Amino acid sequence: MDWYALSRSLMFRLNGETSHELGLDMLGATERLGLLQFLAPQVAALPTTVAGIEFPNPVGLAAGLDKNGDYIDAFARLGFGFIEIGTVTPRPQPGNPKPRLFRIPERQAIINRMGFNNKGVDHLVERVKAAKYRGVLGINIGKNFDTAVENATSDYLICLDKVYEHATYITVNISSPNTPGLRTLQFGDSLKHLLEPIKARQLELAKEFGYKPVFVKIAPDMEDDDVALVAETFINSGIDGVIATNTTLSREGVQGLRFGNEAGGLSGAPLEDLATETVEHMCQALAGKLPVMGVGGILDGEGAAEKIKAGASLVQIYSGFIYRGPELIREAVDALADLRTQG
Repeated sequence: MDWYALSRSLMFRLNGETSHELGLDMLGATERLGLLQFLAPQVAALPTTVAGIEFPNPVGLAAGLDKNGDYIDAFARLGFGFIEIGTVTPRPQPGNPKPRLFRIPERQAIINRMGFNNKGVDHLVERVKAAKYRGVLGINIGKNFDTAVENATSDYLICLDKVYEHATYITVNISSPNTPGLRTLQFGDSLKHLLEPIKARQLELAKEFGYKPVFVKIAPDMEDDDVALVAETFINSGIDGVIATNTTLSREGVQGLRFGNEAGGLSGAPLEDLATETVEHMCQALAGKLPVMGVGGILDGEGAAEKIKAGASLVQIYSGFIYRGPELIREAVDALADLRTQG
């Protein structure tokens, strides 16, 4: 049994959030002691350029695992081609009441309703400044739960102003199912009226700090017609890319299982096909005009390759990392290297 499988078997005896926090603390401590370099897999280089950014490899850490940027150096040691931290909000907030994180190991799935729990953007910026990591860093921004949806733009602009200098790219999260009303920002005039001022502020900040791409993270629970309309808005707004997808409200694949009916967003293996379909539909609608990061249900190298085959330029992992550990990073990079050779 490898070291991660052993630690996971112990961790899974605890409740979801306790296990999550303890695992992160252990990862951070192992890095500070200088031991993580001996435990991490050797990940091959697979340089990939997307949105003007050079990625050492196309496999990244999805937002949500390191919400506050407290473990950047530890995750960097594991071989990720890039790291995305957040979601962060202007003010600290506790998130939803506990319990709010549930594992469904029979399906390699997770349901969460965390609710953007984080220590606030100022804390995150300080953690980024303190980190030794100088690789590709995405910072995922959102709105506080008590900011009205019609005033959401102000929260995104506050975060954008504060993180821009310190990020390689910025992700606008409008697709979490756990902040009331947030997903309505994905559609129609709401989306247009959100992205236009964000784009304008991006161009202002670029004059001082250089151009940093802005991505938008979308939900998998869209109809095909909605995907086409959203893609058109993305192109017209001048944003730089799309991350597809966030968690799903569907419970397909976990019905009848313990925790299967808990409220929140479902991730892991049951999300894989839906996320891949959304990637494919979004890529078709964008017609090569914007790049897409594929995320959702990647549990093995084949899953990573399927996202690329669907049109994604990069992939991110979250739940797969919880279930598989760092070995998944190497496996995914190797699979994408093979795919590139074949292509």
